[in-house]
Amino acid sequence: MKYSIKKQMIAIFIGLLVCMVAVLLFINMTFLEPYYIHNKESSFQEMYEELGQVVEDQSYSDEKATSALLREAERNNMSFLIVDRATGNKYTNVHNEDLLLNQLLGYVINQAQKSGKMLESTDQYQMLQAQDPWNETEYLVMWGNFDDGSQFLMRSPLESMRESAAISNRFLIYIGCILICVAGVLVWYFSKKLTEPILELAALSDQMANLNFEAKYTGGGPNEIGELGANFNRMSDRLERTISELKKANNSLLKDIEQKEKIEEMRQEFLGNVSHELKTPIALIQGYAEGLKDGVSDDPESREFYCDVIMDEAMKMNQMVKNLLTLNQLEFGDEDVEFERFDLAALVRGVLQSMEILASQDSLQVEFRQEEPVYVWADEFKTEQVIRNYVSNAFHHASGEKVIEVKIVVEGKKARTSVFNTGTPIPEEDISHIWEKFYKVDKAHTREYGGNGIGLSIVKAIMESFHQQYGVKNYDNGVEFWFELDVE
Repeated sequence: MKYSIKKQMIAIFIGLLVCMVAVLLFINMTFLEPYYIHNKESSFQEMYEELGQVVEDQSYSDEKATSALLREAERNNMSFLIVDRATGNKYTNVHNEDLLLNQLLGYVINQAQKSGKMLESTDQYQMLQAQDPWNETEYLVMWGNFDDGSQFLMRSPLESMRESAAISNRFLIYIGCILICVAGVLVWYFSKKLTEPILELAALSDQMANLNFEAKYTGGGPNEIGELGANFNRMSDRLERTISELKKANNSLLKDIEQKEKIEEMRQEFLGNVSHELKTPIALIQGYAEGLKDGVSDDPESREFYCDVIMDEAMKMNQMVKNLLTLNQLEFGDEDVEFERFDLAALVRGVLQSMEILASQDSLQVEFRQEEPVYVWADEFKTEQVIRNYVSNAFHHASGEKVIEVKIVVEGKKARTSVFNTGTPIPEEDISHIWEKFYKVDKAHTREYGGNGIGLSIVKAIMESFHQQYGVKNYDNGVEFWFELDVE
């Protein structure tokens, strides 16, 4: 590959190593000599202190004191000469003391230092970098006087340092070349180890693009690439499941298309139920209207009764039509669900207050003890329809003690609202049918209060549009209807 990661890694690491060796070589060639001279200056100052102590103590003949001084001078590659002021005796660590004496005289008469580079100058001594005119060797030189007037000269050749620096640079070049070769081999090896799983992942992604989900990453390892490979495997499994689910959904869609005729049959059944439910009130309206027209009774009270029956049946038909339209919108998804956060307890209190007159007319005892607000997520208007249907249903079927108890219980992330009424439990064989359209458990009682068997169907459609649970539960002394909503 032209832009292989392995090649890029080798080029980057080898380039970095070459740059580091080059920088180190440049620093060595540029700054080693100044660094050496700076350290020599410190050594000269220390030697000056030691020589001054020997002059002050006049311990030239003390072998213990002078042997340590000679070792120090030898260690630092220094030559020194001391000319005693009082006696004129000379003390040195070299055999050719005349060479140092001539150089010292040259500095004293201000001749030799003219060709040198001054590094430091005090009242006691001067330090400079100068070339010996006799052997053309460059030295670091320090000369001056001690406190008693004795003169001294110290020097150390710079050529040895430069030779050491040259050897160091050559050694650095050799070592750098060896390091570059070794590093090249190591970088190639480790880059190969790193790129192999990446290449495996690339091949795996290519197979996944061709919908081959059998291939899996097998490199493993606890590092980031291993984790990426594990994610690839999980993604492959999920894609396979997703495609499988899509195929199932497509198959279900085909089945839905095949069931189009069944849906048409259901529509016809629905129209048949509607016509059946409307037939009775229409017949009543027609009969009582004909009776009024024919003058069946001249009694004003009877005519008023006929009119009341006609108005009552017309109102029931109107309510049935509204309920059917609402149910149709819910079942066919024509009405959007607007989810919002609202206080469920306040909504229940509002519904119960609006129905207080009905409760008082039937001497019902309504109980709702929820004081704290309970916030839920749902469509507030549709939730009110559910509550109103449950409470209205409880009002119409309450008997015995005529107690209506409404409760809200929060458990985890759900708030369950229940409406209980004392009375006769629903027969077990009817419980599975009460959510069906137009189904009536007690047809005579339902007809008495004007029910049409659509209210619980509306509840079912609303709760299913919310994707929430609902249901009914029998007790010995009554019936409880309930539904749940999310509190988060």
